[in-house]
Amino acid sequence: MADLYKILGVEKNATPAELKKAYRKLARKYHPDTNPDDKQAESRFKEISAAYDILSDPEKRKQYDAGPSAFGAGGPGGAHGYDSDMYRDIFGGGGFRGAQQGAGGFNIFDMFGGGGAYGGAPERGADLTYILNLSFEDSLKGVTTKIAVDKNVQCPVCHGSGAEPGTSPITCPECGGRGVIAQNQGFFAMSSVCPRCGGAGTIIENPCHRCGGAGTIRATKKYTVKIPQGIKSGNKIRLKGKGQPSPSGGPPGDLYVKVEVAPSPRFHRRGDDLILTVPVSFPEAALGAKIEVPTTDGNISLKVPKGTQNGRMLRVKGKGAPHMKGAGNGDLLVKIKIVVPTNLNKAQREALENYSKLAVEDPRKDLV
Repeated sequence: MADLYKILGVEKNATPAELKKAYRKLARKYHPDTNPDDKQAESRFKEISAAYDILSDPEKRKQYDAGPSAFGAGGPGGAHGYDSDMYRDIFGGGGFRGAQQGAGGFNIFDMFGGGGAYGGAPERGADLTYILNLSFEDSLKGVTTKIAVDKNVQCPVCHGSGAEPGTSPITCPECGGRGVIAQNQGFFAMSSVCPRCGGAGTIIENPCHRCGGAGTIRATKKYTVKIPQGIKSGNKIRLKGKGQPSPSGGPPGDLYVKVEVAPSPRFHRRGDDLILTVPVSFPEAALGAKIEVPTTDGNISLKVPKGTQNGRMLRVKGKGAPHMKGAGNGDLLVKIKIVVPTNLNKAQREALENYSKLAVEDPRKDLV
């Protein structure tokens, strides 16, 4: 026996208001209008609606909570208002008692705001993404820059209405302003976009001469963007309300500025740490030395411990990239690269030969 409470995602002691809220949320997600080609979503919608039909009715819910025995041998039918198709759908069959009225005694279209899936609140404008290329140095210190974005803006002649000044859009006679028309399809009253107005609910008889009835024109808008220090490639900055305007009088979308940082010839970034490869000679690595290494804000003196091996990382605290959130910096990781001389003069060769004779360590002892 299926658990109707689990189907709706509520506890067994859920209030009627909680049941209704859960049902509406799921019905919006799985409604056939929202998923026109998804048979699985349609089946899920039927299951959700049938579950709510039982649990939203006090008498039916009481009978369901009492268990299968309360329904009698023939299932929950007859006097309790159930029918066998719906019962099979909920408890493992394939039928469903659908109707235009929907589950719980209200029209399915009401959950979308009176206008089907296309009604309710005005549509929000689309978001835009702008790619901003930064140098490695600017990404570390942060900059304020201007960007130019090609986008739609409200038509200055009709002020977004799409109609020629002095005229106004009229209510669509086909859908009565709802933007959708209902069609009976078997068990359901399905809604579809009005073919006359395209879902707008209105018709423009005299289009604006500037925008051709679109309500918007193409233009280049300039914005000032503040780039925080320490920003990384792929980070985005949101400019709220600077995206595309709404096609139906709703709020505009947002503009996202996506940062792409050019690679540095010296530093490799790992999180907020910077890695710098520094060549040292064999004597410096063997005997130890003090060397100068570059950082992003000038050179510093670094101690190379005696006996330093090739590839060793030396950490310099606080000399990495600035943290985007919070104070301070990452670290500078100096990677030692021991340089082997390739052109030796006679004296250098003799010195190394003498050292080789004096060497007592076998570098390959672990291989034997």
